[in-house]
Amino acid sequence: MPQVREFALPDLGEGLTEAEISRWLVEVGEVVAVDQPVVEVETAKAMVEVPCPYAGVVTGRFGEVGDEIPVGAALVTVAESAETGPSGGGMSGAEPGGAPTPTPTRQPSAASAGSSAAASAGSGGAVSGNVLVGYGTSAPPRRRRRVQAAAPERKAAPAAAVISPLVRRIARERGIDLRELTGSGPQGLILRSDVERAVPAHAGRQAVANGHAAPAAPAARAVPEGERVPLKGVLGAVADKLSRSRREIPDATCWVDADATELLAARRAMNEAGGAKVSLLALLARICTAALARFPELNAFVDTEARELVRLPAVHLGFAAQTPRGLVVPVVTDAHTRSAVDLTAEFSRLTDAARQGRLAPAQLTGGTFTLNNYGVFGVDGSTPILNHPEAAMLGVGRITEKPWVHQGELAVRHVVQLSFTFDHRVCDGGTAGGFLRYVADCVEQPAVLLRTL
Repeated sequence: MPQVREFALPDLGEGLTEAEISRWLVEVGEVVAVDQPVVEVETAKAMVEVPCPYAGVVTGRFGEVGDEIPVGAALVTVAESAETGPSGGGMSGAEPGGAPTPTPTRQPSAASAGSSAAASAGSGGAVSGNVLVGYGTSAPPRRRRRVQAAAPERKAAPAAAVISPLVRRIARERGIDLRELTGSGPQGLILRSDVERAVPAHAGRQAVANGHAAPAAPAARAVPEGERVPLKGVLGAVADKLSRSRREIPDATCWVDADATELLAARRAMNEAGGAKVSLLALLARICTAALARFPELNAFVDTEARELVRLPAVHLGFAAQTPRGLVVPVVTDAHTRSAVDLTAEFSRLTDAARQGRLAPAQLTGGTFTLNNYGVFGVDGSTPILNHPEAAMLGVGRITEKPWVHQGELAVRHVVQLSFTFDHRVCDGGTAGGFLRYVADCVEQPAVLLRTL
């Protein structure tokens, strides 16, 4: 008899606790090999193909396209036979005519899925483990069961619930005990809306316990009709991050107009000299890394819990990129060590991957400073929100011809507005102004950069 194994959505890393099914890559009855991708999911950071660690015949799929499932929830069941085993490739569990043997399917729990993965580790066969494509394969580690005594008169959280850190933090701030809630999400997952609905009732119980009358419920108000767009995936992640940035970071913005005529001429000369082309964004990035070398306190973040400023030795440069999935910020690692040519190539590679939704989560995290070129949208200026927890961001408006006093005479020059948003806890206006002025000087006179080369 074939052994049926359940494969659950693995830990996707980077704090991600759920994913949305974007596309199924296999059908029920199809034979799969070890590490063959079975489903494509969309997380808050990227599109990811999830490989199955078992070989055999797919006997069940759990979830439809568009469903959001938590980490640990079952994705597929696979029937393995003695002939195929975990690493085989034969038609296990199929009738002689090629049709799969009907296998009753059920909605498995995350706990049972984890047990199956743990059991395969000790089976002695070649297994993959719940890993993502490109992360390598190895036998999954044994999992320990944590046994917790049941508290009196409290309900245990559903076994399949993998509650997000954001929901836990909101519950903690509002004084809500998650063990007292029943989740409305998939497999009993407790969502943010569940916590927010519990707040009025909790406040009423607290008021009664303190000897006060429970507050009167507010009068119901009509909810206006309109299109409702779920805040999930990239849209939800951006909303949460921007809200947190505005809530936690006391930011300020300064700006200056700069004559970019000489910078454009320098780029034109570089590209006419032959060899790989250099983009304007790469030159601006090179200017940013040079400016951060002069003002290293801006390549930092604030550790609010430790009440410390953390200054970072390497510049991992994020840049805003508009994609069909929304605004994302890919990160160029060690940007301070790269040339303008190297930066040009890396910007191009990451932008193409972002537009195709193929960036790995690691390529969208870990930034220390952001370069935001909103000039591509035809606007001059902006006061952007910082990319939490970063301490600073340079914004670049459109470069357009304007009347400008050049060498004592009125002339038509290519002018750009530069804006600099910074965390006022990290530095004062003098440092921020010094950084922006240095950037503007490099834009107006690119030869200033030669001092740092």
